[in-house]
Amino acid sequence: MEVSRPPPALGGGCLRTLTTLLLLVSTGEKLDPPLPMSPDCGKPQQLNRIVGGQDSVDAQWPWVVSIQKNGTHHCAGSLLTNRWVVTAAHCFKGNLNKPSLFSVLLGAWQLENPGPRSQDVGIAWVLPHPGYSWKDGTRADIALVRLEHSIQFSERILPICLPDSSVHFPPNTDCWIAGWGSIHEGVPLPRPQILQKLKVPIIHSDICSRLYWRGVGQETITEDMLCAGYLEGERDACLGDSGGPLVCELEGLWYQIGIVSWGVGCGQPNRPGVYTNVSLHFDWIRMLRQRSREGLHSLWVNPRGDSQVWALSWTQPSTGPLPYLLASP
Repeated sequence: MEVSRPPPALGGGCLRTLTTLLLLVSTGEKLDPPLPMSPDCGKPQQLNRIVGGQDSVDAQWPWVVSIQKNGTHHCAGSLLTNRWVVTAAHCFKGNLNKPSLFSVLLGAWQLENPGPRSQDVGIAWVLPHPGYSWKDGTRADIALVRLEHSIQFSERILPICLPDSSVHFPPNTDCWIAGWGSIHEGVPLPRPQILQKLKVPIIHSDICSRLYWRGVGQETITEDMLCAGYLEGERDACLGDSGGPLVCELEGLWYQIGIVSWGVGCGQPNRPGVYTNVSLHFDWIRMLRQRSREGLHSLWVNPRGDSQVWALSWTQPSTGPLPYLLASP
């Protein structure tokens, strides 16, 4: 599974317009369970299928979802709970205030034939990390997607586990990526679009930094990025795999340690895939989910999707709506 993603941004500041748009007003939502999300996380229940090549097995990666734009596969993501999906923020660049354009397809193995047990759910809203600057190849490329309604778990639809800072996977650990992206640059996945998988080793951060080094003061690999793949190239993520999970197994559980973020071309030598390091954003994810349990009241974001400010407020029984500023300019 090769991948074509945009190269890193070569400079420039981010716009910090403070114009806001009310996207959602919702109270009295069903409470989410606290982290860890589910006792079933990270435990695929594989069905009895035979597969060859790089095709995955049906239900092998039950947390991988297809984020669709206007009914067509756009990005991948992974299921955290029966209401939350995590993906890359750049998947919604320019469309942050247009959730109706998107939907999430869960439980699909073949995109062309998702089957009666798949579930297609609309998106209520998307919350990108406030540190993301909407420039390709920048830090904090992570977003949480709130589904319009809760979904039912099954053998094909199960959540992934998230690592906190106590879970470590050292360099050279073999991990896996899965997605429906292009198989070569400019070559889309052929019909019936079977979910692809690829084993990729974690690359030491020092090696990754040297490979993408641009000069003093021009750091490309930030503290919340990690690299995985092959220095010789040929095997990589590609266009359409963005937002998908990089997962590793530990003591019988699968953990998502990364999100497909960016790269230079597809499978080029000395240009391994770069992933958002999920563990460094674990507290942010936990904070948002705990806040949503209190009853999400409203969400404002810049309609152009380039603001550094996201203002949310939650309804609390004794005091009413309280603002919560996630980031400031």
